[in-house]
Amino acid sequence: MPKSTKYIALLALSLVAYLRASATPLAATITSVPHYAKNFEISQFPTHRIATIRNVQRGSRATHQYALVPKGAPLPELPAGIAVIRTPVTRVVVMETVYIGYLDALNQLDAIIGAATSDYISNVAIRARVADGSIHKVQIGAALNIERMLLLQPDLILTSISGDPAFDIPAKLARSGLPVVLTAGYMEQHPLARAEWIKFIAAFFDAGDLAEQSFEPIATRYKSLHATVAEIEQRPTVFCGAPYSSAWHMAGGESYTAQTIRDAGGAYLWADVPGSGAIPLDTERVFLKAAHADIWINPSFYRSLKELYAADQRFQKFRAGQTGHVFNNTKQRTASGGNSIWERGIVHPDDVLADLIKVFHPERMPDWEFIYYEQLK
Repeated sequence: MPKSTKYIALLALSLVAYLRASATPLAATITSVPHYAKNFEISQFPTHRIATIRNVQRGSRATHQYALVPKGAPLPELPAGIAVIRTPVTRVVVMETVYIGYLDALNQLDAIIGAATSDYISNVAIRARVADGSIHKVQIGAALNIERMLLLQPDLILTSISGDPAFDIPAKLARSGLPVVLTAGYMEQHPLARAEWIKFIAAFFDAGDLAEQSFEPIATRYKSLHATVAEIEQRPTVFCGAPYSSAWHMAGGESYTAQTIRDAGGAYLWADVPGSGAIPLDTERVFLKAAHADIWINPSFYRSLKELYAADQRFQKFRAGQTGHVFNNTKQRTASGGNSIWERGIVHPDDVLADLIKVFHPERMPDWEFIYYEQLK
């Protein structure tokens, strides 16, 4: 073989080897792992992204995956069972009000074309659009209007699993062929983890940079507020909730609520109970443990001590009520039951934390005005 031919052959082999080596990183995934949230991650591929959701239901180890493929791009080869969502989405149906908070922070409220449980919406602009019909009601009670959702032709339906078969949306939508995406933000155990789900929502709008810009200042402020009470030794004892359907569902010691109380400088009386789920108790058992507690927070929907005591005269025996230290997160509650704390407050847990520090340690927040909490009179 002439030297020139041998040289060309070697050069060709070298080029092939180089191209193969160069192609390897392009084929690899780049996984974006959240800092606080434990129930989602997003993997980047050359042609698409894969969103993986875990822990959508207590006791389940199943994962759900969605392929986010740019509109107009060829459909990539995907493993069986992965639903495809074309991005960026522009037509969205929200099955819970919590998504309104995320979409508001991402400047995507105009994308909402349908909403369930519309009576519980707090956002003024969205309520107005529901009232004038530009946002369609897709659910009344437990009854879904699948036909209306099909006519709306949404790019995305955001929902979650409640655990109650009578009300769970996914099973009722499963046969519709609609682009349903499950989320599990409500299963997170840290306020910043729930807020960080803005990054998951943003992925469907190709708005990851905006999500980062929104979340980082919130996380920084939350940690700064927490630091102001982290070393406090004298912590007020705290309990929460009120009976519903004859059971007092007390938050577990590893729950979102317990973490928030802890970060605000409170001593939660059920902090030693493992698990993040609610613990069903009767009022007598709660009284045995919380009769002399310093502070009572989140007593259902009651906005005055008169209303609270009218529900059960035994509530008057709690020391927190006798000393006037009962606070509820109902300051922004609407007449129909909507509450901004479950929309904007999920995305801005720093403001919720500031409210609770004001409740537990008012001397640390002398100039702070409550956003979500109010003292029952």
